[in-house]
Amino acid sequence: MNWANESSPREFILLGFSDRPWLQMPLFVLLLISYTFTIFGNVSIMTVCILDPKLHTPMYFFLTNLSILDLCYTTSTVPHMLTNICRNKKTISYGGCVAQLIIFLALGATECLLLAVMSFDRYVAVCKPLHYVVIMNHWFCLRVVAFSWFTGFGNSVLQSSLTLNMPRCGRQEVDHFFCEVPALLKLSCADTKPIEAELFFFSVLILLIPVTLILISYGFIAQAVLRIRSAEGRQKAFGTCGSHMVVVSLFFGTGIYMYLQPPSSTSKDWGKMVSLFYGIITPMLNPLIYSLRNKDMKEAFKRVMPRIFFSYDLKPKNFHQHQTLSHFTVTPLDKSITCSMQSILLYIDCLQSSGLQLVRCAHLILET
Repeated sequence: MNWANESSPREFILLGFSDRPWLQMPLFVLLLISYTFTIFGNVSIMTVCILDPKLHTPMYFFLTNLSILDLCYTTSTVPHMLTNICRNKKTISYGGCVAQLIIFLALGATECLLLAVMSFDRYVAVCKPLHYVVIMNHWFCLRVVAFSWFTGFGNSVLQSSLTLNMPRCGRQEVDHFFCEVPALLKLSCADTKPIEAELFFFSVLILLIPVTLILISYGFIAQAVLRIRSAEGRQKAFGTCGSHMVVVSLFFGTGIYMYLQPPSSTSKDWGKMVSLFYGIITPMLNPLIYSLRNKDMKEAFKRVMPRIFFSYDLKPKNFHQHQTLSHFTVTPLDKSITCSMQSILLYIDCLQSSGLQLVRCAHLILET
C-alpha cells in the first residue's frame, strides 16, 4: 500500500475559516467547551460503568464502548484544531494527516455500527424481554462489539488507501479543519469519479444499512410503547426514544450529507459546519442523551462518587480498630478497577497540563 505517492507534500495546510479571522475566537471557545464536556461526560460514564456492579449489563457494556469511542473520536481532531487556531500557519504533517484520517474514519464507522447494535439491544429488551438474557448473552455482546471495531478499522484502511493514492500534483491546501476524505479528494488532479463510486459503495454499507436497522428497531419499539396502557409510561418511553432518535438523526444525517454525495457538490463552508456536528457536537450529546438522563445511571453516580472521593471514610459497620488487613481480600476485579481508575486519573492530569497551553493560546488570540 503506497501511502505517499510522488506528488505528496511533506505537510498539508488546513485552511479552515482562515479567510474569516473574526470566527477564530468563537470557534476556539466552542471547541474548548464542547471538548471539555465530552471528556467529562464520557470519562464519568466509563468510571461509573466499571465501578458499579449493577451496571455490568449488555446495555451499559455498549455504553462504555460508546464512551471510549467518542473520547478517542474527538481527541483525534479537536486538540490539533485548537492548536491550529492559535497559529498563523495552520499545518499538519503528512504522517499526522494519514493518522488523523485513518483514526477518524475508523471511529466514525465503528460508531455507526455500535449505534445499530445498541438499538437492537433496546429492541430485544422492550419487545422480547423474556428472551433478553438468552439473546444478549456475554459472548454475543463481545462478538458484536468486536465486529463493530474490526469492521470500522477495515473500512477506514480501504477508504484511506483509495483517497491517499490519488495524485495531487503538489497541491497541499486542504479547505477543511482536519484531514477528511471529501476535502482530500478535492486536492486530486486526476478524475476522481471511479474512486468516488467505490467510496460511495463503502459509505452505503457503513451509513445506510445501520441507520435502516436503527429505524426498524425503533419502529418495533414504538409499536410496543403504544400498547402501554399508562399515559405517563407512554410519554416517558417516547421521550427517551425521541431523544435517542434526535442524536441518531443528527449523526447519520450529517454523515450521509458529507459521504453520500460527490465532494464537488458539497458547499465549501456548509461542509465544514456539517463536519462539526458529527465530529464534535454528537459525541458531546451522547453522554447526556444515553446515560446522564437515565435513572439507573443517576443512582449509580450517587453510589460510586462517594467511593471515589471519600473512600477512606467508608468502613464496614462492625469495623473495629483491632482488625487488621488480613480480614480483607482483594479480588482480581478490584485490581482491574484500580488500574482503570489510575489510567483515567493519569489521562485527566495530561489534559490539565495541555489545558494550560490552550489558555495561553486564547490569550494570544485576544492579543491579536
